[in-house]
Amino acid sequence: MVQAYILIQTEVGKASTVAETISRLPGVLQAEDVTGPYDVIVRAESDTVDDLGRMVVARVQQVEGITRTLTCPVVHL
Repeated sequence: MVQAYILIQTEVGKASTVAETISRLPGVLQAEDVTGPYDVIVRAESDTVDDLGRMVVARVQQVEGITRTLTCPVVHL
């Protein structure tokens, strides 16, 4: 299982709507509005890194109101 944090920038005033929409996507464990350089932080999981990439491109980035994403896979050192 691969987990990642997805840092999301949104259009002004869209953070809560984006977080709510993303929280309902399969593979999303948590989606929270935050302050700072990013507007929403998502924790997601998938079976493989490729599946994670497909989820981000095909589902997350298609949510209306998102302007940029940064995916940070979790590593266990």
